Amino acid sequence: MALLTKAVRGTGDVLPANSYKNRFIESTMLEIAGNFGFKEIRTPVFEHTELFNRSVGETTDVVQKEMYTFDDNGGRSITLKPEGTAGAVRAFLEHGLYNEPMPQKYSYVTPCYRYEKPQAGRLREFHQFGVECFGADAPSADAEVIALAKNIFDFFGIDDLHLEINSIGCPECRKNYQNALKAYFSEKKGELCETCNGRLDRNPMRILDCKSPICSVIAADAPKILDYICDDCAAHFAKVQKYLDVMGIEYTVNPSIVRGLDYYTRTVFEFVTGSIGAQSTVCGGGRYDGLVEELGGPKTAACGFAVGLERFMMLLEARNIELPAENPVDLYIASMSDDANLVAAKLASEVRETGVACLFDTVGRSLKAQMKYANKTGVLFTVVLGSDEIEKGVAKVKCMADGTETEIELEDFANNFIKISIDKAMESLTPDDGAVNFLGGLN
Repeated sequence: MALLTKAVRGTGDVLPANSYKNRFIESTMLEIAGNFGFKEIRTPVFEHTELFNRSVGETTDVVQKEMYTFDDNGGRSITLKPEGTAGAVRAFLEHGLYNEPMPQKYSYVTPCYRYEKPQAGRLREFHQFGVECFGADAPSADAEVIALAKNIFDFFGIDDLHLEINSIGCPECRKNYQNALKAYFSEKKGELCETCNGRLDRNPMRILDCKSPICSVIAADAPKILDYICDDCAAHFAKVQKYLDVMGIEYTVNPSIVRGLDYYTRTVFEFVTGSIGAQSTVCGGGRYDGLVEELGGPKTAACGFAVGLERFMMLLEARNIELPAENPVDLYIASMSDDANLVAAKLASEVRETGVACLFDTVGRSLKAQMKYANKTGVLFTVVLGSDEIEKGVAKVKCMADGTETEIELEDFANNFIKISIDKAMESLTPDDGAVNFLGGLN
């Protein structure tokens, strides 16, 4: 049988065998962010194109080469979001959240889209976990979002990530730096790639982020931003480092970090690893104090970061870090006839209302095939219903782990089953166990 079509290049399916891992990672990240006071925000997957032109920057590769942009039926230019910050800022402004007590702290999990060459850890449809903090201009806010990222990595047991930080200054002190870069790279113009020659006049800082081996070598000897930042920016960066020191967060100052988006100011940072090949940056972020004002809002300090979830999953796999297994189905109610299956459907409904995961036959299998299916799916308990069980009002619950059976009354079946399952769970506990963790539905 020939397939009509396959998934679009640069996209991927997350199948049921693995989707629980994604769900666990996403919910854990949101929960840890909640411990820092960040609340979830959800923004549309597409926005008006001018939002990204203004926020991300018209001279960036993202805007020039990578955005999925199209005209809708009304002739409006629409873009699938290439990153999460711009949409969060737009929502912050549109809903007047700048009138709320500051700081406003948001977290999100969102799909993003960039047209670039698909490779390991870099897809055209990818997903980000991100946080945005609005209204906090103190260096402690920079350190706090860095600490949040580190808390996430520590929770998952990732110990080979290294934090690199830099300051790219404010727009004023960056003017002198741009002039110095332009003078330096102009002398190397004949050696630069075509893209970087285009950047030379418009935004020479982008050359520092070029992945071309030749441009990278040239950029290595370019002037360093830390030699050009103003006193205020230097003092801010020094204070960020003091906060990281007292928080016990190790870091390296890397004056080459500029990040790939134009909205960054002052602090920029990356968590990098050597475990997943060329795509070494797992988390990137920093401060973007001018972005809210650039998009039409009041002057508002802001900072945040984003983690690429596909790249994060690659890192877990490379480090052989196991995630908690998916909770199994608690109960399968097998039936020996059509009439018995009607009773099974009724009992399954009652059990599910108590929060217990339960299955019954919806295919018309024989009893032998039902039990084989139940065993393959890893259910914890089974019950077989026939005419005798229904007539007597009792059935036997079988624990699939040890084969033991316990008689159960069909009257008030759901509560009777819960009691039996908890008793069985208590039997399996050792003296050191702190809680019953046997039934997935009762966790």
